[in-house]
Amino acid sequence: MTSTPAPRLEPVTAENIDAVCAIRVRPDQSHLVSPVVKSLAEAYVHGDVAWPRAIVDGDEVVGFVMAFLDIQWNPARDPADRRSGIWRLNVSAAHQGKGYGSFAVAAVVEELRRRGAGRAYVTWDTGDGSPEPFYLGLGFRHTGELSGDQRVGELLLSGQHV
Repeated sequence: MTSTPAPRLEPVTAENIDAVCAIRVRPDQSHLVSPVVKSLAEAYVHGDVAWPRAIVDGDEVVGFVMAFLDIQWNPARDPADRRSGIWRLNVSAAHQGKGYGSFAVAAVVEELRRRGAGRAYVTWDTGDGSPEPFYLGLGFRHTGELSGDQRVGELLLSGQHV
């Protein structure tokens, strides 16, 4: 019996960058998430806090996720408030609804746990097509905060699994 390899996160490399940059969400979602190429540019200029990864199944890149690691959340309000979480999640339109997004969030959460984080954060736009139900379904809860015009969610990591 042949087993199918499980999805995995891999670093973005010279070998997979074209496939990673080719990831496109559904047209009705494009206003909700930046293209991968912008994420990679942000990862380049924020290399000390960005953790970009390709979502790979078998030999195929099916999505992209980028975490932020230990950033000062709102230094003007509270310089000691440091947070980690999901910065960007793009699953290719052809591969949505197959569990890759949930897998990627769980993998990032495990990485944050491994690094000692007690909470994971994410932000999302509200309105039509919002990923809010997706994140709430994974256990994230509203913090009552906004980051710009995006709602902030948090997941307590002690003892919880996504």
